[in-house]
Amino acid sequence: MAELICIVCPRGCLLHVDEQSGAVTGQGCARGEAYGAKELRNPTRVVTSTVAVTGAVHRRLPVKTDREVPKALIWDVMRALRGVRVAAPVRCGQVILPNVCGGEASVVATRDMAAQAVPADTAGDGQALIHYL
Repeated sequence: MAELICIVCPRGCLLHVDEQSGAVTGQGCARGEAYGAKELRNPTRVVTSTVAVTGAVHRRLPVKTDREVPKALIWDVMRALRGVRVAAPVRCGQVILPNVCGGEASVVATRDMAAQAVPADTAGDGQALIHYL
């Protein structure tokens, strides 16, 4: 009998899953029963992270997989994201890395990131001019 903490809602039920039959007990709802059975057979997660972004106000862009990936592939997804650099502007939902790790999941942006306008008082190289009184 495997014990799991259910993560599909805030209740956090303690589930007992029979490895032989797949029977789940301890759930407070039907979603918990489905989670317990699936977690024992094929645990998956949505991966959230950030990637580098250039030409924007912020230096990192939050991203996530658009569907769950097997837990065994989480570190592979993270390694694939390590070298990703995108240029602003970026729209929420925009695909950043399609078919990550050869699977069906793609990595998408989770927020809009506008391009940063270059201030009028710059030397043209992005360095602010110093004004003396």
